[in-house]
Amino acid sequence: MNNITFYLFLLSFSFGFSQAKPITYTYAIKGLDTLKMDVYSPKKIKKNDSVPVLLWMHGGGFVGGSRNYPSEVQLGEFAAENGYLGISISYRLTRKGQPSGFGCDCPKADKLLTFKNAAIDFLDAAKFIYENKDVLGADTTKIIAGGSSAGAEGMLNAVYMREYFIDDLKKYEKVKFAGVFSLAGAMVNSDYITKTNALPSVFFHGTADNLVPFGSAAHHFCKPERKGYIMLDGSSTIVDRLLELEMPYYFNKVIGGKHELSNIPFKQLGEVFDFFDKTIFKREVIQTVKLIRNP
Repeated sequence: MNNITFYLFLLSFSFGFSQAKPITYTYAIKGLDTLKMDVYSPKKIKKNDSVPVLLWMHGGGFVGGSRNYPSEVQLGEFAAENGYLGISISYRLTRKGQPSGFGCDCPKADKLLTFKNAAIDFLDAAKFIYENKDVLGADTTKIIAGGSSAGAEGMLNAVYMREYFIDDLKKYEKVKFAGVFSLAGAMVNSDYITKTNALPSVFFHGTADNLVPFGSAAHHFCKPERKGYIMLDGSSTIVDRLLELEMPYYFNKVIGGKHELSNIPFKQLGEVFDFFDKTIFKREVIQTVKLIRNP
């Protein structure tokens, strides 16, 4: 019995029992990287149940962070308490140990490769959920793609720009998402969002974010002459696109806020899940901008 089969067996066995800890198992092995998931299940989930999923990608600038940091654990538990599978993943930290980091000294081509690897890893995680949905108890028509900072960048590029980043699109043809939850995230080009692929989306972002642009600007605000100069479209630009397409969104916009908006907003998670309940499950069209001014 291989590791994946063993973990799936444990998960299947645990249905109907209270789970104090997540089930952890491998969803992909890529070179020296063993990529894992932590799956938090509702306590009352039964063998034949099918529940929505929050698939989460942690932040850390593609050099650090972890799927089982205390904040990620708390988010997974919150999702499970609200009837979801909370799934927190590890992924390739492409810039870890690289002297040029992920700022203005990191060449544009390397940044694009980093985004590509992260997008592929996110899609591979979603594909694994699809392939094992019956054992996991996952409703694959209701997968919410989520991420923070670097994780939000990887997630947004996976959801909206797979045609740009993915060589073998057929591999992921069954993978679809129902919603987006982005904390201080951005994507390479919001023009890739269309009426066909646009989703109900939640965004948290500060207008003075000095790392990931709030609107359309250079990543890390690098000057055009620097190696790491690459334009990205942040939350404000993406929301404008969703407004144009008449798609639902919830935008928590903090005037003067910086990159601390990448932190998981636990006090507002009730509002976030309520938005998804109304827009995904009940098909309502809601467009909300919550404006906050820093003291």
